[in-house]
Amino acid sequence: MQSIKKNYAYNLFYQLLTAFIPLVTAPYLSRVLEPEGIGAFSYTSSVVTYFTLFAALGTANFGQREISYCQQDRERRTVVFWETKILGIVSMLVCLAVYLVFAFHSQAYRVLYLILSLNIISVGLDVTWLFQGMEEFGKIVFRNTVVKILNVVFIFACIHQKEDLTLYVLGMAGFSLVGQVAMWFGIPRYVGLPDGKKLHPFRNLRTVLSLFAPTIAISIYTVLDKTMLGVLTRSVAENGVYEQATKISHFGLMFVTSLGTVMVPRIGAYVAAKEKEQIHHAMYRSYQFAWFLGIPISFGLSGIAGNLVPWFFGQGYDKVISLLQTLCWVNVAVGISNVTGIQYLVPTKRQNLLTLTVTIGAVVNFFCNALLIPRWYALGAAIGSVIAEVCVTVSQLVCVRKELSIKEILRSSVRYWIAGIVMAVVLWWENKVFTPSLIHTLIMIISGMVVYGLLMIIMQDTFVWQGIGVIKKKLSQR
Repeated sequence: MQSIKKNYAYNLFYQLLTAFIPLVTAPYLSRVLEPEGIGAFSYTSSVVTYFTLFAALGTANFGQREISYCQQDRERRTVVFWETKILGIVSMLVCLAVYLVFAFHSQAYRVLYLILSLNIISVGLDVTWLFQGMEEFGKIVFRNTVVKILNVVFIFACIHQKEDLTLYVLGMAGFSLVGQVAMWFGIPRYVGLPDGKKLHPFRNLRTVLSLFAPTIAISIYTVLDKTMLGVLTRSVAENGVYEQATKISHFGLMFVTSLGTVMVPRIGAYVAAKEKEQIHHAMYRSYQFAWFLGIPISFGLSGIAGNLVPWFFGQGYDKVISLLQTLCWVNVAVGISNVTGIQYLVPTKRQNLLTLTVTIGAVVNFFCNALLIPRWYALGAAIGSVIAEVCVTVSQLVCVRKELSIKEILRSSVRYWIAGIVMAVVLWWENKVFTPSLIHTLIMIISGMVVYGLLMIIMQDTFVWQGIGVIKKKLSQR
């Protein structure tokens, strides 16, 4: 088995790269494309997401889990891979046909919709779940990092005016497709050629659909706000400011959820070996880690929003401040629900409970959006997202209360809330003193990290002291 720490580092690096690149390009694109252009891309992408969800059909989650069960069996792994891939390609082709009919009948965004059909093809070609199931995250990171860097070069080299929106969308969708194709070159090392007589791709359809249900429920209520913003407000500018706020918020979320991708195959291996104590130990550590990162990131984003947004996005994005101060709390809720739902319920084959909880979140999100968006526009969508995520987290903890101690989970968060509140007070004072600028934002970020880190050392936090121990060991070896 690969090292969890090493795989977490790989996955965190890639997730951060995925989130960091939009932040690098955001100041430039926000000024070139303006809120209307950003909003048009955000709205059309949200619509296309519904089709990509059905194209994927839950095959990625199913494939990763099943591959984790046969890490040492190449023959079985080959059968699992090709059965899952064939099912995914068939699903993609059906969805692509329906989508093209929809795109050709669209009036306002026909060209953008046709270009974004590449996203559906990308889903059909996705094989990253094979490498995730084998716990080979380094290969995913290397290939996709190259593609991401080329994407950045393309943006700065080719996107120069508001009229370049179509070219921008083509670049985003095209490079995504290139990234998926690149992953296929590493497949022969892990699976052999398919034997048609042994393949029965539709025999797992029921299980795949059971994993698809929570996936679509999660994605619908994370994308639904953008779609409903466009429908209920008829303002692409509202989608534009909301899109920029979610970019910043999701950047912080990557730190919290990266461990989940790494832990799913490891928990799956523990489940296959029936190592109950190892499962519980890993789960409580994951919860503690989610608190450890989620709480300070939420307080930190809320504290620096007023200083960051004005210089980062430029004129016309003032509303992003209040949106970010609201959306940042998603980091805490999603961090905990990711541990319960993705790291525990999926590997233990109880995706039906995951489906139930995220469906609750989707319903709550829909009604919150319907009530709040007409009154508060993008801010209403942000509030609805936070409420929905909290409902999902609470309902999942209730579902596992007889197996995992909720008291233990909540008790492990106390020191992080204390440190986070102290850090927030420091940032609040700095926000009153400093003017919006890159230097002042960096000072606030560094000071917040120092305050939080010192409090963690004083309170004897295990993660921090383990990190200090590793550093000392490295220094002594030199």
